[in-house]
Amino acid sequence: MLALVQRVTGARVDIDGATAGAIGKGLLVFLCAVKGDGDVDVAYTARKIAQLRIFEDPAGKMNLSVQDVQGEVLVLSQFTLVASTKKGNRPSFEGAEAPEQARQLYEAAVRQLRDLAIPVTTGVFAASMQVGLTNDGPVTILIDSRQNFP
Repeated sequence: MLALVQRVTGARVDIDGATAGAIGKGLLVFLCAVKGDGDVDVAYTARKIAQLRIFEDPAGKMNLSVQDVQGEVLVLSQFTLVASTKKGNRPSFEGAEAPEQARQLYEAAVRQLRDLAIPVTTGVFAASMQVGLTNDGPVTILIDSRQNFP
């Protein structure tokens, strides 16, 4: 599972001109299910998002998690994170999980974040969305569940 995590002072997602979700201080997460992902990938990714220490402590060091700062999380599905640009100029998305399985994995990750008592807002899976954000730092981290555990 891939998660592109951005520390934000605010973010929103609009669908068809209407705001579907918005957060203040917290994390904007673009989430992609990769072929072969399962429960272990979901659990690892959700835990890592919740515990990632990328907010500043009083000394100015990135030492606090979204839970520590009582922040919010906006999670958006984004299969394009798996894009391969190895051949030619048109990206290939063959590594993305099939839509129905991807939806289940996406929803499981959102549930797990909510189970950790983190306020979570989402877009609409597979919808065309317009995203607005103020990246704080900027801080942007890529989490890849397959590179971070045996």
